[in-house]
Amino acid sequence: RHPPPPNNSFKPTPCRGVSRVLCATLARVRRPATGRLNSGVRRHNNQRRNSVNHEQPPLSLHGSCHCGSVRLTLPAAPETATSCNCSLCRRTGGIWAFYQLGTVLVQGHPENTESYIWGDRTLSNFRCKTCGVVTHWEPLEPVAGARHGVNLRNFEPALVESVVVRRFDGADTWKFLD
Repeated sequence: RHPPPPNNSFKPTPCRGVSRVLCATLARVRRPATGRLNSGVRRHNNQRRNSVNHEQPPLSLHGSCHCGSVRLTLPAAPETATSCNCSLCRRTGGIWAFYQLGTVLVQGHPENTESYIWGDRTLSNFRCKTCGVVTHWEPLEPVAGARHGVNLRNFEPALVESVVVRRFDGADTWKFLD
């Protein structure tokens, strides 16, 4: 048997359209108030692991497309990222971190990527040939100080959650909205 949720005041809503077993499982792992899944670590025998170290584990700087054919390694965790609403970014849903060109290790590129060039023809947007996930963009004509964008959606959610994401109006004003 599993231990009760940590906050006994939590009352799950009735589950409609799912089995009683799934409903009970979801009720046990949901966090009160937020409805998010409980991030408590469990061992293979389903027992909670009591950790003495209360520090967060270091964020992983390794990510990949869905199928793993394109792998990305960041030189450092970004401090900020950008969510753009231009016609391309709003469709891909990317959250972009920017790095000096050549500092991000992109494995599986160019053999496993396809390029898409659009608009003013200054950037090449790359996606995986196999799964179609957008991974990064690079300038078509690299110059000194050039940068490239990396889609943080290819990394663990904890990395995105640790970054301040700024909203950029790429559809109209070309200004940050915050």
